[in-house]
Amino acid sequence: MNAEALLESQRVRREIREGRITGTSRGMAPGFVQCNLAIMPKAFAFDFMLYCQRNQKACPVLEVTDPGDPVPRKLAPNADLRTDCARYSVFVDGERQEDRLDVRDIWRDDLVAFLIGSGITFDAALERAGVPTDRNRWVLRTNRPTEPAGPFRGDLIVTMRWLTPQQAIVAAQVSSRFPFNHGAPIHIGNPADIGADLKNPMFGGPVPDMPRDQTAVFWACGVTPQSAAEAARLPLFIVHAAAHSFITDLPADHLMNV
Repeated sequence: MNAEALLESQRVRREIREGRITGTSRGMAPGFVQCNLAIMPKAFAFDFMLYCQRNQKACPVLEVTDPGDPVPRKLAPNADLRTDCARYSVFVDGERQEDRLDVRDIWRDDLVAFLIGSGITFDAALERAGVPTDRNRWVLRTNRPTEPAGPFRGDLIVTMRWLTPQQAIVAAQVSSRFPFNHGAPIHIGNPADIGADLKNPMFGGPVPDMPRDQTAVFWACGVTPQSAAEAARLPLFIVHAAAHSFITDLPADHLMNV
């Protein structure tokens, strides 16, 4: 990837930092790895890392920062995790506070940031393969339990899309080459088989009836560790708000198995 393309990810983050971009990060800087962000006190970081290690399909950790350091030195060494997501959700003792555009005023020297691979990363590859990504997707709870660690536990969260059978096959083949961004689907077919709650989606709006000649395709979702941390009622927990993930300088194809 040339320097001009690399500057695109840095430009988007700079405009987010300066308040010129406040909406979704979806579709921005295509071709770069996007990450789910989870920030917590160091006292809980080991158990969270253990939770991610035990549930790698949903929680593929790409980088962990040193306590108090807001710079992801591997994925985006010119970034600042306190300002470079367009919107943050903050939880205090498990209770959601008002969303923020930056978190500099509540940053602490003991905070550790986890950057977890996001399925948005392989959207560009899906498009190249002829699978449309501009359709709605939904984030849903299932009845599949994750393996707990310390205070972190909960059911698997998934991302669902309606695709034609042929698109589902191609999507499975393409996404399987991105193991650090959830990889291949965990299920294709009847949502009831995994207890996916279509009546109460977490994100994405109401789920319509399945379109004719299409099927449901489910990927493990990075909201899983966020949900587990929220349920653990940490004294302070910071995540990117839905659809406002962190854009890195790492080209997505660099994480692709070939």
